[in-house]
Amino acid sequence: MVHNIGELVTNVAGTGEGGPLGLRRRAAVLIEQGEIVWVGPDGDAPNADRRIDAGGAAVLPGFVDSHAHLVFAGDRAAEFAARMAGQPYTGGGIRTTVGATRAASDEELRATVRRLHAEALRQGTTTIEIKSGYGLTVADEARSLRIAAEFSEETTFLGAHVVPTEYADRPDEYVGLVCGPMLTAAAPYARWIDVFCERGAFDADHARAILACGQALGLGVRVHANQLGPGPGVRLGVELGAASVDHCTHLTDADIEALASTRFDCMCHDGGHTTTVATLLPGAEFSTRSPYPDARRLLDAGVTVALATDCNPGSSYTSSMPFCIALAVREMGMIPAEAVWAATAGGARALRRDDIGVLRPGARADLIILDAPSHLHLAYRPGVPLIRQVLHNGVPR
Repeated sequence: MVHNIGELVTNVAGTGEGGPLGLRRRAAVLIEQGEIVWVGPDGDAPNADRRIDAGGAAVLPGFVDSHAHLVFAGDRAAEFAARMAGQPYTGGGIRTTVGATRAASDEELRATVRRLHAEALRQGTTTIEIKSGYGLTVADEARSLRIAAEFSEETTFLGAHVVPTEYADRPDEYVGLVCGPMLTAAAPYARWIDVFCERGAFDADHARAILACGQALGLGVRVHANQLGPGPGVRLGVELGAASVDHCTHLTDADIEALASTRFDCMCHDGGHTTTVATLLPGAEFSTRSPYPDARRLLDAGVTVALATDCNPGSSYTSSMPFCIALAVREMGMIPAEAVWAATAGGARALRRDDIGVLRPGARADLIILDAPSHLHLAYRPGVPLIRQVLHNGVPR
């Protein structure tokens, strides 16, 4: 039993004080065998074998980071310094990481994933999606996903990150490799397939072909879309029924209309959502000095929004969801409740999960106890380590 909770964020609409967070005051949560079995007033809490006193603090669902690149070697600190001196971001540094990743041993890659996974967990992230994409050979993509699967059930094949140097003059041949032997080797370790659909990476035709091949093998679709400029990525994602289109920095009215058109009402706990989520990655804009996405524009159109870290060595080397919440509130037009929902329930939507990102009976017992009385402090006190305790599958970490 987690009891003496001052403010409980349930993300269950229509409960407590209502609103997107379904706030309850003076609440308690009962956990059994890794699952939430009861939520209610602290004074009505049933008996339990063990009790954790929240001390009047806020309790939230664990953060759901639905976009991260943790399997890599090396770093690109010099590239970051160059950007801070005025050099624009083009995505070209990805190939630097590809070289280092190919040269690394399995244990070196595993150690990096282990370190970043633990770092994220300490900051309240209890579910994290992990992409491949820094190997770009059949063997390296397969081993990247095999290692990722040791740490997360949410793994994504991103063989179509960029065209590697050895195929620079033969992009059609590389697309054939991705759709054929690489996908065959990677699919057993992946739940999702993703494509970087941008100038300098993959155009709409190549992206559509790759994603369709992944769908044929039962993989769900995700798309890196509209990060570097306007483009076809968002509408391609909607066309293919993608769970999420990610970045969404440069959107046209047609892009937003396409996303909003996927909305449906349902009998689920939040009443409705868009089937294709817009996942925003403010850490990338912070690290590249690019314009931030306009979350307000998306939310006002009825689009479901998620927040994620985009943790990677080049354009967003952060594993901190609280940092992304603070950026979203300060720079992207979100109010704190919207940003917290996007970092929890929104991330779950982007992964098409209903057992995480929410605190209700039947959900997985992933909770974070803040060293603060309210969720507001996540944006109000940026940069302060406010995660007092994490419970993952009901187990204190």
